[in-house]
Amino acid sequence: MFLIAGPCAIESREIVMQTAATLKEVCERLGIQLYFKSSFDKANRTSPSMRGVGMEKGLEILKEVKQTYGLPILTDVHESWQCAKVAEVADVLQIPAFLARQTDLLEAAAKTGKIVNVKKGQFMAPWDMRGAIAKIKGASDDKAVVWLTERGSSFGYGNIVVDMTSLVKMREYGCPVVFDATHAVQQPSSQAGVTGGNREMVPHLMRAALAVGIDGLFLEVHPDPDKAISDAANQVRLSDIETILEQALAIDKLNKQLLGL
Repeated sequence: MFLIAGPCAIESREIVMQTAATLKEVCERLGIQLYFKSSFDKANRTSPSMRGVGMEKGLEILKEVKQTYGLPILTDVHESWQCAKVAEVADVLQIPAFLARQTDLLEAAAKTGKIVNVKKGQFMAPWDMRGAIAKIKGASDDKAVVWLTERGSSFGYGNIVVDMTSLVKMREYGCPVVFDATHAVQQPSSQAGVTGGNREMVPHLMRAALAVGIDGLFLEVHPDPDKAISDAANQVRLSDIETILEQALAIDKLNKQLLGL
């Protein structure tokens, strides 16, 4: 099991470096491969509120994380022209859920030679992800490595539910499957245009996904999530991360033993 973790948005160098230092220490102690994640621009927000520090400053901060802590970097791209520039720093380019069907963006990410992590849209069935895979593979002569991330599906207005069979179905497509436990507890636009959530449910959904079987775990983590500019209600507290990961490892190990992996 590998881990994708970090603050939802790059708010400041201090928050990013503090979070990266703690995550590196905890993951090294537990023997977990960590990909540090944070977004330089939250371009798909409902309201015209704070989006982050922007690409230039954001990449500078992520580059410092990489050089200081030796961590591979994952970050979002929203437009095809961003991919080549972001690939100079990032090891994994992430396609946001709302953009999972954007052909030009998928193909541009594929052409960088980096791993491409596609988050399944809340409006998409798991089998729809075969189209995203085909676009990425087709643009890279079948060389690109693709990860598929489940983050839940829209259920009416302002609610997300997770169909755990989606994890099983997406594994059939030959790509590592990741479960995003923090976005899965979102309540989109439930607070007058601001996304709510319930971080108390994160460990429960995480344990369920691990029992089904996943390759990677995605957790947005913040030193003081209630003050975060994005996903304040569902990011995990940095002080809780070690306990959560210890649970994750125990279940992952048991599951692999049961499956003979």
